[in-house]
Amino acid sequence: MARVAIIGTGGTISSFGEDPFDVQDYIRHGRMGDAATMLDYFSDVRRLADLVPIAFPPIASTRLGFKEWQLLIAEIDRLSADPSIDGIVILHGTASMEETAYALSLTAPTDTPIALTGSQRPATALSADGGANISAAVRTVLSPDARGMGVLLVMNEEIHAAREVTKTSTWRLQTFKTPDFGALGHADADAVVFYRRPLRVPESPPFDIRGIETPPRVDIAYAHQDADAVAVEAFAAAGAKGIVVAAFAPGLVPPAMLEALADATKAGITCVGSCRAGSGRVVALSPLRNAGLIAADNLNPQKARILLQLALLTPRTPEEIATLFATH
Repeated sequence: MARVAIIGTGGTISSFGEDPFDVQDYIRHGRMGDAATMLDYFSDVRRLADLVPIAFPPIASTRLGFKEWQLLIAEIDRLSADPSIDGIVILHGTASMEETAYALSLTAPTDTPIALTGSQRPATALSADGGANISAAVRTVLSPDARGMGVLLVMNEEIHAAREVTKTSTWRLQTFKTPDFGALGHADADAVVFYRRPLRVPESPPFDIRGIETPPRVDIAYAHQDADAVAVEAFAAAGAKGIVVAAFAPGLVPPAMLEALADATKAGITCVGSCRAGSGRVVALSPLRNAGLIAADNLNPQKARILLQLALLTPRTPEEIATLFATH
């Protein structure tokens, strides 16, 4: 049988509620299983392949960040060096799964197919979706067509590119969508089928996060009516090396906020203009350009923050960072 490593980082897919109807506030119990526990719980998925559980501390995805990315990279390094491993599936909470997926797509040095999956309902829920999502993710990484697709996110039988996908609903099973382009394919019962290939998949990971003790601080400032300089100035005072603004569509911010961003760029803080709309490109319109901001292309604010943080790991000019946003 093919061998697939299962890394269980926690989240809803690994959570246990009080009863089948405990589908919202189950986190109050604080009960999560590791990868081995979840493979035993959803035991039917073992019929798909030789599934190898990988020990990893299960936590809520709201607690995951740079340090956990480093732990995952270490596991991926080890697993990708094992020729018997045909694919890697990471169980993850849906709250921040798109961020971990995008971070790994820029840092994971492996040709081994990687897919992240989670669930919208805890394992104990009536009609829990965790088992089906694990099954779809395992089948996806074992598909020959998954190679070269970059890190994938598989939920609700849909296959998405890590760069493009985002969570769009709090409770619905079809929460993950790719707003601009749609899913890459489907993990249907009869076959895993891809319909397109993402172009912005690095041939080799452009960033190395191994051994980084303290990553540069990068914050997100949210634009709204009457937004002033307070948030931007506070982030600057806190030591931010970069600030992403979640601007109005198509990329504009209130005057006082824009002035604060211009002051931040003059002080050496790299500022990037993204958009709060959730879809579409932000380009270097004259107000952003004159303030020294870099356009985020169609990356949403949370992913623009990740790319900016990784870009700032080493000295780069604004022009070099702008090129990264235009290509990654």
